[in-house]
Amino acid sequence: MSHPHPELSTPGELPKGGLRIIPLGGLGEIGRNMTVFEYDDRLLIVDCGVLFPEENHPGVDLILPDFDPIRDRLDKVEALVLTHGHEDHIGATPYLLRERGNIPLVGSELTLALLGAKLREHRLRETVHHVVKEGDRISFGPFDLEFVAVNHSIPDALAVAIRTGAGMVLHTGDFKMDQLPLDGRITDLRAFARLGEEGVDLFMTDSTNADVPGFTTSEKNIAPVLDGVFHTSKQRIIVACFASHVHRVQQILDTAAAHKRKAAYVGRSMVRNMAVARDLGYLKVPPGTLVDAKELADLAPERQVLISTGSQGEPLSALSRIAQRNHNFVHIEEGDTVILASSLIPGNENAVYRVINGLSRWGANVVHKGNALVHVSGHASAGELLYCYNIVKPRNVLPIHGEIRHMRANADLAKATGIPADRVVIAEDGVVVDLIKGIARIAGKVDCGYVFVDGSSVGDITESDLKDRRILGEEGFISVIVVMDSATGKVSSGPEIHARGFAEDDSTFEAIKQPIVDALQRAAAEGVDDTYQLQQTIRRVVGRWVSSTHRRRPMIIPVVIGA
Repeated sequence: MSHPHPELSTPGELPKGGLRIIPLGGLGEIGRNMTVFEYDDRLLIVDCGVLFPEENHPGVDLILPDFDPIRDRLDKVEALVLTHGHEDHIGATPYLLRERGNIPLVGSELTLALLGAKLREHRLRETVHHVVKEGDRISFGPFDLEFVAVNHSIPDALAVAIRTGAGMVLHTGDFKMDQLPLDGRITDLRAFARLGEEGVDLFMTDSTNADVPGFTTSEKNIAPVLDGVFHTSKQRIIVACFASHVHRVQQILDTAAAHKRKAAYVGRSMVRNMAVARDLGYLKVPPGTLVDAKELADLAPERQVLISTGSQGEPLSALSRIAQRNHNFVHIEEGDTVILASSLIPGNENAVYRVINGLSRWGANVVHKGNALVHVSGHASAGELLYCYNIVKPRNVLPIHGEIRHMRANADLAKATGIPADRVVIAEDGVVVDLIKGIARIAGKVDCGYVFVDGSSVGDITESDLKDRRILGEEGFISVIVVMDSATGKVSSGPEIHARGFAEDDSTFEAIKQPIVDALQRAAAEGVDDTYQLQQTIRRVVGRWVSSTHRRRPMIIPVVIGA
């Protein structure tokens, strides 16, 4: 991804006593959250997450933050602080630990437990880790950290106050201010106020819902809606949600038990995460409710509840395979109810609607956020953010975690509460911000692109490769094979032309064969004998013909063989 600030240059040396903030992901996008703090030549990292690919990333499994700006300084990293256990905050950690395996990990009990399962999956041994909870204070090098409870769509989320000689930074992580959370753990506004009284020099706050007026709906409002759906459903119920959404799974299990249904998990990540949450006491399974997914098939449909992954339409997820009727043991039937208990991540709309249409085709009744209150956001809306600004009264603000429209809306809220416009900094990935003498300013930029994971390949796939894949997928390809007599410069065999994904049979290309021969022999007569240049000649001739005749731009693969 190219950087949107070409006018910015590489930042100079950080002045003594200054704090540098280097966002490597999460600013200008939903996902890939990672921020590096530099003070006194030491580094602290907050979060290390992934971004999920969109349709214009064919073949890509995950997108990582770019570690290049700190790769040669990984030995100076004091710790990696993880604010909560969602993939967009912890998912890239195994890839960072491959580069330096002994970085201390800091996070809550559930966050580190979810990460531990992921590290074992990557066959990485666990590094030193520090389990922290709200109210804890711990130092790593020059960074003095204090943790604050925040409410989010996963238990055990934390904000972190970072104290250095340059001042205090309050990083909210993802949060909202649900006053009736399912686990009774509210965002600690008293701690926010206390930190504000001490003096917050830079407030880095979640922007995801900054453009949504009012207050985010409470999780408890979902329970009666789920109860109503269960009451009216006469056959099997399948609920799809995020594999880390412990609160939502708790509501589903409680509702299943109330309606005398049995429940089962479908999807490896769902099984893994809920086992971790149950073992640690964050998930309380009603007695006799949970069974193995294959055992569920022996029960009457009206007693079945499946809790599945795939709420974002991921092609290989359990729900997508159910919609395509190619799941191993779950087969959608007329009259089944499917609940999509999640919000749409930007970029996933087409994939989700494709799954909804697939389920509807088989006669399922699909309930989703668009037609029922089956999901609420885990992020603070504008009203909650205003409360925070008025309580904390920060000297400087840096909106984080959101697309540019979200961050601008967040910046406007900050200014509306009286924070001077020149103290509200809008940065994007790679834009470096320095906090010096209590003032935050943009200091320059570092190169910071997408790192694509494709199977076992990490970082080898480039934007150019993706462009080739998109062309292959959308326009097809044409191969042209020609044998040339190196002594005479004449075509001795071919052209042999084949196409795939072009919606034309090979006979279509009879009209272009002679122009290819003529162009090659003219080039040879002019002294061109380099194979690459002769291949380029073929590419130009075929490209012009395809464009003018068929209005297409396929990938053209010419091969010239000397004989």
